[in-house]
Amino acid sequence: MSVGSCDRLTLELIAADGLQVAMSALRLVSSAARRAPRSFATGRRGYAEAADKIKLSLVLPHQAIFTSTEVVQVNLPAATGDMGILANHVPTIEPLRAGVVEVLEPGNAAKKWFVSGGFATVHPNNMLTINAVEAAPLEDFSAEAVRANLQEAQRVAGGNGSEEDKMEARVEADVYEAIQHALSAR
Repeated sequence: MSVGSCDRLTLELIAADGLQVAMSALRLVSSAARRAPRSFATGRRGYAEAADKIKLSLVLPHQAIFTSTEVVQVNLPAATGDMGILANHVPTIEPLRAGVVEVLEPGNAAKKWFVSGGFATVHPNNMLTINAVEAAPLEDFSAEAVRANLQEAQRVAGGNGSEEDKMEARVEADVYEAIQHALSAR
């Protein structure tokens, strides 16, 4: 027997041993799961019923806008794309980009808030926490003021100022563009 075939035989035995260990572990876990009391069994997810609500907390560093308020749905400007949160949503943490948080209350009343960014955390048991840096009701914005401030920010961003001033103006322009988009969509 050559050295190469000995190494191959050793590897085959190790692989077979590893497979046996994995299969034994799988059988043990499957057996334990079958014998587990129902209280430890994983719950099944389903679609939200019309009566299901989410407890929403929308907080800023200086103010709580909603505190465990029951709502029907929340639409978020997640960094990965817009998303709607209903009852029984899978737990997740999402970074938020500048945009509109739409809160649908019982009776189909909708409130829209512009947020500058932050995080949304969907907790188990139908709880949603939104931590935002700044937020304001969308109706508080004037389209004319936003347009004028956007033009000024773009002028500074493209001007001869310091790099720091240009970067701040670019961020400001991005936020004003998001507000302008939100206002045109309402």
